[in-house]
Amino acid sequence: MAKSDDSSLDPEGLRAVQHAARRALDRASAWGVYPTPTAIILEAADLKVAPASAFDPKRLMAYLMDKAEEAASALKSAISKVFGVYDAGEQLIHIDHDVHQSKQNFLKLHEAGHHELPAHRKLFRFFQDCEKTLDPETSDLFEREANNFARFVLFQGDGFQSMAADHKFEIKTPIKLAKTFGSSVYAACREYARTNHRACAVYVLEPVTYCERTGARAEVRRIETSPLFRQQFGIPCEEVITLDHSLGRVLPLGRKMTRPTTISITDRNGQAHECLAEAFDTTFNILILLYPVKALTRTTIVF
Repeated sequence: MAKSDDSSLDPEGLRAVQHAARRALDRASAWGVYPTPTAIILEAADLKVAPASAFDPKRLMAYLMDKAEEAASALKSAISKVFGVYDAGEQLIHIDHDVHQSKQNFLKLHEAGHHELPAHRKLFRFFQDCEKTLDPETSDLFEREANNFARFVLFQGDGFQSMAADHKFEIKTPIKLAKTFGSSVYAACREYARTNHRACAVYVLEPVTYCERTGARAEVRRIETSPLFRQQFGIPCEEVITLDHSLGRVLPLGRKMTRPTTISITDRNGQAHECLAEAFDTTFNILILLYPVKALTRTTIVF
């Protein structure tokens, strides 16, 4: 089942988040430094990361005993978010160090977003000091704002987009740039689609499973599209990719990658387009890059 929206904001909200993210990059003199120096950005923000054992159950209980109400609130947040917690009172970030380092970078910057956005820091401190909790709507907004803060800082504004434009249009490009920026391949592929000037989409699938009726199948986790793709084809809404789906032939069964494979998709006017799809298996997810063949010859002049 596809995950709920984790990043969309209205233009005014997005501008405010990006303004805070620029300040964080400026303060750390991090522009043009690769991979994006997460540790320096946190240090410049006067934020610290809790020890590696902070998510160990015994250490968490000791933390609870020592910090009472603040810790209880932080623990509630940890349970709901699983991987990261921002303690506004102590200006401390708790990260699950069992997750991959590239994902930790995004998590740290996500929690830093809660710290850098004034409304977040104020409300987080308030709710840590009382028995109340954020209402679901506000909590969801804060998570989307923190995600956009992390995206902007990690990919250095339009730095990723500009660098990607200088590379070949293929799924290997965001895979390579993930190493450059210190992000996960998952995050880089999403950024590649959403900031691309060409028409393209990235399908994020769960690992392949097998069932008696359909054989190999992969549930859709997310679908990220470029503005031009949405304009031409709308927003895809598949929930599962099976072998009889047009993208079924692209599933990397027993291999890491699949070469560009020709498929056909229909635009919003009912016209069929020849497209290419290629896939990469990260072991955690399957990432499929889909784009019309015409996108390979499209050029953009930037003034």
